[in-house]
Amino acid sequence: MRLLLIRHGQTPDNVIGALGTTAPGARLTDLGLRQAEALPAALAAETIGALFVSTLVRTQLTAAPLAAARGLERVVLDGLREVVAGDLEMRADPAAGAAYMGTVARWVVGDRDARMPGAESGHEFLARYDAAIERATADGHDTVAVVSHGAAVRGWVGCRVAGAGGTFVRDHDLSNTGVVVVEGSTTDGFRLVSWEGTPLGGADLDDPTADDPTGEAPADVVDAAARP
Repeated sequence: MRLLLIRHGQTPDNVIGALGTTAPGARLTDLGLRQAEALPAALAAETIGALFVSTLVRTQLTAAPLAAARGLERVVLDGLREVVAGDLEMRADPAAGAAYMGTVARWVVGDRDARMPGAESGHEFLARYDAAIERATADGHDTVAVVSHGAAVRGWVGCRVAGAGGTFVRDHDLSNTGVVVVEGSTTDGFRLVSWEGTPLGGADLDDPTADDPTGEAPADVVDAAARP
């Protein structure tokens, strides 16, 4: 089966680089709403059988235009939520961004015991995200769309998808409404088909001024992410 992992549209937290991971979370900016509105046309070639979102409102708002255009229900799965920031919640300083994405990078290179300060370990993150993906793929649709989060998509793909890993995840941005396409199954594994790091509606919907640590790993985590 084909799995479309779409990052949500831009939020005020993304603009300032704040690590907002608790529910219900921030809503979309005006740009984020335009990014969401572009999804139906950008995904016109995809025959999407089901649409899943996280418990954070930004994913639900991002998925709304696509759901309306395709007549799909937005199914909420708690396991698709962003990597929990814990003690780093709502911090917007470079050190916090480096610590947050650095922890995700450690998971990707195999250190699943590493724990986000005051929050989940790699094992715990993967257990709940794996369960959500299993649910999303359980009905046998050929193509499923999942609207999730920057660090969560990067972390799960880096850990679970053949053709991705620490160096790959480090070197590829995932801007708001960027999409990672994988194919396979939860039993046989997934392989990477494509990684489109820019907004699905085109470069005009990108915001290069945003200080967004989950869209591009901070320089401080490069060494950790590059380890084999």
